[in-house]
Amino acid sequence: MKRQTIDGGDRREVFGWAMYDWANSAFSTTIGTVFLGPYLASLAAQAAKVNPDGMARLLGMPIAPDSFMPYCVSLSVGLQVLFLPILGAIADYSHLRKSMMRAFAMLGAVAAAALFFVSGQLWWLGGLLFIVANLFFGASAVFYNSFLPDIAAEEDRDRVSSYGWAMGYLGGGLLLLLNLVFYQFRGALGVPTGLAVRVNLASAGLWWLGFSFVTWARLRTRRARRHLPAGTSYLRVGFGQLRSTLRDLKRVPETLKFLLAYFLYNDGIQTVIAVSATFAAAWASKPAPSPW
Repeated sequence: MKRQTIDGGDRREVFGWAMYDWANSAFSTTIGTVFLGPYLASLAAQAAKVNPDGMARLLGMPIAPDSFMPYCVSLSVGLQVLFLPILGAIADYSHLRKSMMRAFAMLGAVAAAALFFVSGQLWWLGGLLFIVANLFFGASAVFYNSFLPDIAAEEDRDRVSSYGWAMGYLGGGLLLLLNLVFYQFRGALGVPTGLAVRVNLASAGLWWLGFSFVTWARLRTRRARRHLPAGTSYLRVGFGQLRSTLRDLKRVPETLKFLLAYFLYNDGIQTVIAVSATFAAAWASKPAPSPW
């Protein structure tokens, strides 16, 4: 019997699944793209003023204020490369997918909301919280994506996946719009600039956490797709699957070319998104050049 999706019997569950994209995309737009990078750079620049070389210090290491956020992005992505293959194995072999997704989502959202407390000399804490939140953001996405084959028949998956993407753009874009309006009128509201930024950062974590409860209420727990082989572990299976995939790519050179091209394209886009606000803020703060 064909499984019904958006217009049928599983409409509630598909909506609940897509609402997680609505929820967590606020982290990408408000925190990762717009507000956190310039804010941390400004805090690090204030901390660097006491040093003659103009560099901030973290555990004795000199860091250019504008480079702090890109370093955090790179570190969090590197940690994802190490941990996500293991989580992929858990998604395939465990019945704990929903529980793991919920745990990672809640931890990531709490870390994001805790950015409200980052100010003054705690600029380094902002980087640490972002690394944790971004790692858990990616970890929860592994389990989120693993539910797609369960909630949609094969012929419906493109449609359901696109629906999830659309909900993500709508949710992340809506909160960003609200935060930009609040930031624009902070003076009229009597809210200091630093506090306005911190409120916006915290709002993304609360948005992520709050709307996730729609997902937990509607997404059903399911059994593991496969049994874990005797005498092995999620760690071995996860990296074993990764090794097998890389080995098999030699047999499909066109697929390999596509993946390499996509990696370069996507990495470039994500880098621009992550640092664009920092560069824009730095450019806007420079005095205008003399017309002479």
